[in-house]
Amino acid sequence: MCRLTEGDQDSDPERSRSSGEVCDEGVEYYRAAVQKGRAARADAPRCLLELGLLAPAMDDPDSLIPIPPAVATATLAHPVELRILEQQRELAAQRALLSRMEGVYRDVRSDGSEAVQRLTRAPVIAAAVENAVQSAETELLTAHPGGGRPEEVLAQSLKNTLEACRRGVRQRTLYQHTVRTHGPTLDYIKAVTDVGVEVRTVNEVFDRLIICDRSVAFIPDKEREHRDHALKVTDPGIVYFLVSVFEHAWDRAEPIVYEPDQHRPKVLTDETRLHVLRLMVDGYTDAAIASRLGMSTRTVATHLKRMSDLLGSNSRAQLAYLTAQSGLLDGPRPPG
Repeated sequence: MCRLTEGDQDSDPERSRSSGEVCDEGVEYYRAAVQKGRAARADAPRCLLELGLLAPAMDDPDSLIPIPPAVATATLAHPVELRILEQQRELAAQRALLSRMEGVYRDVRSDGSEAVQRLTRAPVIAAAVENAVQSAETELLTAHPGGGRPEEVLAQSLKNTLEACRRGVRQRTLYQHTVRTHGPTLDYIKAVTDVGVEVRTVNEVFDRLIICDRSVAFIPDKEREHRDHALKVTDPGIVYFLVSVFEHAWDRAEPIVYEPDQHRPKVLTDETRLHVLRLMVDGYTDAAIASRLGMSTRTVATHLKRMSDLLGSNSRAQLAYLTAQSGLLDGPRPPG
């Protein structure tokens, strides 16, 4: 039973109206009240009064008249709407405050203190790299994929490298084997190795990389399609990982050594050719092999033609089969 007498009413009208369910007795009481136009106050179920579905009759304090549900809903919703409005105002004020503080945060963080900072446009990247290289005090580690480098780039790099040598900075550089046939790059390598820079080559270099004093690194921004995007990394954990990757490649790389009677170091043709052959057997196209090894597709085709002539192959599929039969690739797989 959910009766309500005159002395049982809650003194707070807001609290007296709850969101409870209407009991079965209340449904029947309300139906009868709507049919008769009024009902006795003493028999009124509490749930109807809480929901505002009954109101005292003006001409008879002992009677109640039914209120349309739409009117009762509007009456109940009004204080809720007021609370929601107030909360929306508070939320808007908080967002405005935090938006202002977001501006402060961005201003402070824009000084380059982020662990990973995006650099856009070639002049910006070049300036950031040059500043880091000129500030290096102990060590420079660099990796350059893709074969020979443009002469204007080599000229600027030679200037920076010699300046770092004069400051006593140890420098190690990784190239791909294909630079051993590129005259301008070899001339650069000869000049820097004469002053103590160590240079080695591998078949595959992971990607372009510059690490200064093991505290700041520059790598390509692979999320951008254009090449004029780079990442400046200062997070110690990430830099440590990049140094480890460099050291792993360095350990398996071949030093570039000039003999007294040589103008150029010996080209590692056999090793490169076997690497081309292995990638072909693994299913790579000529273009993919060329991209990985920093050479032209024509050079890849030449290597495969030489191996086809050696093994007596007439097709790419037959070359793969004869290579497997020959045992040429039975040795340890190169890293990468």
